[in-house]
Amino acid sequence: METTNKLKDINEVLDFLYQEFPKCFKQKDGIQPLKVGIFKDIAERIEGSEKVSKTQVRQALRKYTSNWRYLEAVTKSEFRIDLDGNQDEKVEQEHIEHAQKALEESRAKMAKRKKPQRPRKDGDTKSYKKNSGHHAKSGEKGAKVNNKPAKAAPAKRSGKVEPLPASEVKVNSKVKVKLGQALVNAVITEVNKDEVHVELVTGMQVKTKADSLYII
Repeated sequence: METTNKLKDINEVLDFLYQEFPKCFKQKDGIQPLKVGIFKDIAERIEGSEKVSKTQVRQALRKYTSNWRYLEAVTKSEFRIDLDGNQDEKVEQEHIEHAQKALEESRAKMAKRKKPQRPRKDGDTKSYKKNSGHHAKSGEKGAKVNNKPAKAAPAKRSGKVEPLPASEVKVNSKVKVKLGQALVNAVITEVNKDEVHVELVTGMQVKTKADSLYII
């Protein structure tokens, strides 16, 4: 085998995937949802490769599957594809909804970053001070009322979600993984001591801990 230097930049790793699996990975046009568990297939195909590591592939997959074009493809496509571009399982409605939510959140963050800050005028400052004083007085009475929904929210899931037993923390187990305040369906792709790698329904690769996993 010809000796080559290992790729370092994440975009170079993506280029490697485009070249190695052209029927699966697309840069712009023709993007389709990836088969669930495709990381395992890639790992088997590149076994012994001197160019990329499994860790780099995970990072590249994370970037590829969080791209807007990819998320849009999940919402519009009927089927997923494997490494050779062959049709695989259908895209489930839950996966479509998750992709739509991720797309909306990503666009909202982008719009917020791009939104120009409006210069504050003297009148705005005075108005702000007056309003602040008004809210400070009324806030004392409203504080208790406003706190109630925040305390009641966790009760919706109470008793319905159970932690994943240690015996079930193994490759190919279907689980729910806690991301922020949300629970997302995923499949365990690798277990490395305290670290667990999972693949989300969108295809994104995530590293987490066993205590963040729950029974579906």
